[in-house]
Amino acid sequence: MRLLFTKRLFFLFIVFGCALSLPVFGQNTLRVEGTVTDANTGETLIGVSVTKKGTKNGISTDVNGRYILSDVPVGTVLVVSYIGYEGMEIPVSSSRLDIKLRVSNNQLEDVVVIGYGSVKRKDVTTAISSISTKDLDERPIISAAQAIQGRAAGVSVIQPNGTPGAEMSIRVRGTTSFNGSNDPLYVVDGVPVDNIKFLSPNDIASMQILKDASSAAIYGSRAANGVILITTKAGTTGDAKIALNAQFTQNKVTNEIKSLNVAQYRDLQNEIGLVTLPDGLTDQTNWFDETYKTGELQNYQLSISDGTEKLKYYLSAGYLGEKGVLNTSFFKRYNFRANIDNKVRKWLTIGANVNYADYLSNGVTTGQSANKGGVILSVINTPTYAPIWNPENPDQYYNNFYGVGNITSPLENMARGKYNKAKEDRLIASGNALITFVPELTFKSSFTMDRRNGLTTTFLDPISTTWGRNQFGEASDSRNTNTVLTFDNVLTYTKTFNKHGIEAMAGSSGTESKYTNNYINGSHYRDDQIQTLNAANVIAWNNTGSGASDWAIMSYFGRVAYNYDSKYLITANLRSDGSSKLHPDHRWGYFPSVSAAWRLSSEKFMERIDWLDDLKIRGGWGQTGNQSGLGDYAYLQRYNIGRIEWFKTGQENAVPTISQANLRTPDLTWETTTQSNLGLDFTAFKNRIAVNLDYYFKRTTDMLMNVSLPAGSAAANTIARNEGEMVNKGFEVLVNTQNMKGAFSWNTDFNISFNKNKLEKLELQKIYNTATTSGTVSETVVRNEPGRALGGFFGYISEGVDPETGNLIYTDQNGDDKISSTDRTYIGDPNPDFIFGLTNSFSYKNFNLSIFLQGTYGNDIFNASRIETEGMFDGKNQSTRVLERWRVPGQITDVPKANFNIKNSTYFVEDGSFLRVKNVSLSYNITGEMLRKLKISRLQPYLSASNLLTWTNYTGMDPEVNQFGNDGAVQGIDWGTYPQSRSFVLGVNVEF
Repeated sequence: MRLLFTKRLFFLFIVFGCALSLPVFGQNTLRVEGTVTDANTGETLIGVSVTKKGTKNGISTDVNGRYILSDVPVGTVLVVSYIGYEGMEIPVSSSRLDIKLRVSNNQLEDVVVIGYGSVKRKDVTTAISSISTKDLDERPIISAAQAIQGRAAGVSVIQPNGTPGAEMSIRVRGTTSFNGSNDPLYVVDGVPVDNIKFLSPNDIASMQILKDASSAAIYGSRAANGVILITTKAGTTGDAKIALNAQFTQNKVTNEIKSLNVAQYRDLQNEIGLVTLPDGLTDQTNWFDETYKTGELQNYQLSISDGTEKLKYYLSAGYLGEKGVLNTSFFKRYNFRANIDNKVRKWLTIGANVNYADYLSNGVTTGQSANKGGVILSVINTPTYAPIWNPENPDQYYNNFYGVGNITSPLENMARGKYNKAKEDRLIASGNALITFVPELTFKSSFTMDRRNGLTTTFLDPISTTWGRNQFGEASDSRNTNTVLTFDNVLTYTKTFNKHGIEAMAGSSGTESKYTNNYINGSHYRDDQIQTLNAANVIAWNNTGSGASDWAIMSYFGRVAYNYDSKYLITANLRSDGSSKLHPDHRWGYFPSVSAAWRLSSEKFMERIDWLDDLKIRGGWGQTGNQSGLGDYAYLQRYNIGRIEWFKTGQENAVPTISQANLRTPDLTWETTTQSNLGLDFTAFKNRIAVNLDYYFKRTTDMLMNVSLPAGSAAANTIARNEGEMVNKGFEVLVNTQNMKGAFSWNTDFNISFNKNKLEKLELQKIYNTATTSGTVSETVVRNEPGRALGGFFGYISEGVDPETGNLIYTDQNGDDKISSTDRTYIGDPNPDFIFGLTNSFSYKNFNLSIFLQGTYGNDIFNASRIETEGMFDGKNQSTRVLERWRVPGQITDVPKANFNIKNSTYFVEDGSFLRVKNVSLSYNITGEMLRKLKISRLQPYLSASNLLTWTNYTGMDPEVNQFGNDGAVQGIDWGTYPQSRSFVLGVNVEF
């Protein structure tokens, strides 16, 4: 499909060309130099930014705190800024200017990145959370998404499982979409991307989360789930800086669920009556010890940065390698980044950002029972009498379980994926040009290419595993290429006069995506010596092919902001998006927003309140869109292709058949989220305490859903349509305090978030049942219908064990004196009442200690693992909890008898609330004259521990879990999920 904005390129290049002819005027100038020091200690400060006001021309102080600026007109104001210190603006009157900075705790002067621009924090009118990046290089985090966890009010970050390289599940102010993606939009250095797996956390300079619609609406159709803006590190003027971060991590699983020994297993099987074990069996294998090992992670990141007034660069490269606690699982990432800015002329600056990442992983099968490859459950389900290898054939895993055909050992299950690999290399390259017509008027044009090449291969040898022998070995090869091109143009005008400030911004953005894939599958191998598909004797004719698709979005946007003396502020945005995925009659969506703020502390009637530093009320309203639940050709009629077995007699000339795949939906339109936000910000006691309060209300309308059609209604069984409405509302609190200042300092950051989700309306299909977690219990466990929160657990209410029969007693909901499917009801809610995070940071002299806690309260977990480990219905081994099972009439116990009447019920629903010591980091800054002589500006060894302690009533291996990952409609289910581990880190940061 042709790019929608191609016809406008000619006009934009004319504008760019005309700008090249603008004249530049000079003035009498000075060469200004000096030293920047701490006003209290007198120590020189390294890396202080000294720039000419109204420009980006500047320098950073070197290792001796010195700076030199050339061609500075007399009267020019120098802006001096340094993190943690009060900024200064100093007019130039002589060639020597020494500067003393005072420590500041006023975060209101910090600059916050917003959509297509930036603003001082004190002038923010919307709900924006800033994520501290100061300790990223001291924590064992793989993904930048982990840096957000527990650090931002209103943002839920869950690591659904502990698989190396696993994606995080992020929700900004609740679940917004039913079938579509609920992930926020990531914008890295102005480039929209769908995930940040490629990004090294060490390269991040700042992170901002746009939470409400009035802040995110400038990104229109892609911002319904919030926006995370990431700015990577850039070069600074001064001496070249070399930085190295190296860390080594050990990971261990600490929560073991014990299984029955041989004697206990024999007793249980005698009661079940399905397996007869021979005499003389002994405990041979501890499957937990054989399966779980000590995982390791090595992370090395190196960066070099330098710059002059005209040219700045930042280069980084790194390697991360993790071996999981299940030793066939791993994740490796190689990354490289180059950020370059060049001031070609006083009015023209060009830049280039290049990020390349290559990552490789090999997960293990989870969310399955032991006989279907589920490693976690088979650790418990495999009897301890079983050896690892078959005594009669040492090349085969043991599988003689005395007539029980549904047991596969965890080592065999891991071997099924031993040679599987998922690889992706990703190149994100962008170039930009910034034209400064006059200081108040700039034009920025940028072009970005995001290219991803994926390769997934599998191989199962024909000898060692039962499934491999059944298939005579099998393999697959799947490859895909996705290229996304983005062309942005933004014109910005800013003007300050007297107490008035105005910003006007207008721009366009065009995006085009092209995707191709091909795949091939084969089987019947002689052995495992050659694993490529040329050694397969059978190629799967019905599972080999290729595909392609494309889509495009064209957008226009604008913003107008007015500021009167930082007292009265108002901002209005409008974005219009046109998507190729929608019918031409409904292609364009319009997403407006408006926000305002009133700084009460600047009013005369507040002057006598000395303890209050700043008080501001914010309010905003806006709309954002979503189309992520749609296929690339959602509104068109599509068909399935059915291949014919041409090699059979009489089919030699057969051609594929086609059948209707869907119903055409010409009226398909945008899913829209409308959000209102009311906020209050205040700081007090000389910035010793800062508080942000926000209340929001979000309504999603025209939800994009895949609706099942009644049988016989059409050849197709689904239709994509705008189907319903959903509401999220909540309250957020963020508190930052400086408890102690001086030689010993203590700071606390606390946030807590309350969110209520409700599915309000469904039209064609009123009920959605999903999540079948076990073949033993065939009924689904999740039901979604209007009037309830998403993801509710649906089943029977268990009233405990009947002392006379040993069966579970289920509530007769409808009073018909029998238990049937009509007695099912809602039995649990996976949505927490609130989530929270608490960070305490201490420093004394050169020691720094950070303790980070996070948790949830009020959420339920459906522990489907217990169906397999406590169900007592077949020959699988069970957990030791079944030792408490009912055995004789009159016995009082919470555990039913063997072969009990098992159903999805409250028996398997548990409280998932938890409080976790997520991270503890201790570092020491080594200083001294010797380091200065070696020009080492930072030498910081550190120790860190993650998932150190967890308080919870949940009986599973980990309460932070969701086997269904990022699914919006299914949450809080644990079914043999890869557990998280406890991490211990030793690392060092060095800067030259």
